Amino acid sequence: MGEIISVFREEHFNAAHRLNNALWSDSKNKEVFGKCNLPNYHGHNYILIVKVTGEIDENTGYLIDMKILSDIIKEQVLDRFDHKNLNIDVPEFKALNPTAENIAIVVYNLLRPLISELLSLQIRLYETPRNFVEYPAK
Repeated sequence: MGEIISVFREEHFNAAHRLNNALWSDSKNKEVFGKCNLPNYHGHNYILIVKVTGEIDENTGYLIDMKILSDIIKEQVLDRFDHKNLNIDVPEFKALNPTAENIAIVVYNLLRPLISELLSLQIRLYETPRNFVEYPAK
């Protein structure tokens, strides 16, 4: 068995969103989500870190070709999310509250089918420099 290693790819995207539960009253949404519930949305400069872990390929010396990983992230995430209103422009969030937690899970689900099953995948998403989430949690 080969050595286990992790590689990381960092990307950035800017997106607007509004945290809101359509089943709640305006006052309940305001109480729970505060400024994140502003009716005209608000934005973040997200930092996305994609972690891939597994065994190095003996033939290439790579865990995964980082150019291919970068292209997958661009096509599946950046092109879909960057400079978009997540609530309005991104189909995955039409009925899903675009919290950092849900964004990370959506990103994972977009990337997972395109990365070898032999490799594990983890998403870290920074909404602010001090607030971030990881999925799956380990």
